[in-house]
Amino acid sequence: MLDLDTDTRAALAALANDLADCARRETLAQFRPVGGIGADNKLEGGFDPVTEADRSAEAAMRALIAERRPQDGIYGEEHGVTRGESGLTWVLDPIDGTRGYLSGTPTWGVLIALCAEEADGPGAPMMGVIDQPYIGERFTGGFGRATLEGPHGGRDLGVRSGRGLESATLFTTFPEVGTPDEGAAFARLSQQVRLTRYGMDCYAYALLAAGQIDLVVEAGLQPYDVAAPIALIEAAGGLVTNWQGGPAHRGGQVLAAASPEIHAAALEVLNG
Repeated sequence: MLDLDTDTRAALAALANDLADCARRETLAQFRPVGGIGADNKLEGGFDPVTEADRSAEAAMRALIAERRPQDGIYGEEHGVTRGESGLTWVLDPIDGTRGYLSGTPTWGVLIALCAEEADGPGAPMMGVIDQPYIGERFTGGFGRATLEGPHGGRDLGVRSGRGLESATLFTTFPEVGTPDEGAAFARLSQQVRLTRYGMDCYAYALLAAGQIDLVVEAGLQPYDVAAPIALIEAAGGLVTNWQGGPAHRGGQVLAAASPEIHAAALEVLNG
């Protein structure tokens, strides 16, 4: 990780907060119109929607980064990669959960992460924000602290501990969870826990950091899907890896857990 002094960390955290503010404005301006939202489909063999709100929110965040820190890189879902010179890159997902956004549910979110910039993509995240504009909740983690600001005020975040699989709550976004083999592995894990829930997108990771649930398991992800959740959960005392226990910040399979013990138990089940 880059050695950043206290003043630089504070400036980067302030910028992350301002990025979330501008994305809030863009996404809320187009959320829940009468008659629903139009969307383009990015996937020929299925449905991967993108809305004008996705594009405008990322464009607004990019403009702010260019104004305040033009030396930084950007890795965005909608507008691609801009290489930087500072060794830092911002990883942006303007709407994580566009299907939920289209449906009017309040479980989508804006994802903002700050990572070291590496030759082949973003490195491990050092700071992340999960923002839910409609509810007004902002989960921020990095540099050793995780916090929530929302309708009930602010507080520090911390994962819960002391639970085995038999009493755990498990989340994922799609019931099929990737390939047939990945889906079968998830089904084995789901049979071991007390409660399995679906469809929360990035909000599930926020709930894990807030001490409400124990596990999030997903597959087929991209770096912009996981960089911010990783930073948040690690700052809250949890851990995030792939299904083999290795780094997860490049996407693919992801296992987020509230404790080392429940993480180890879930890994064993996922790997048969």
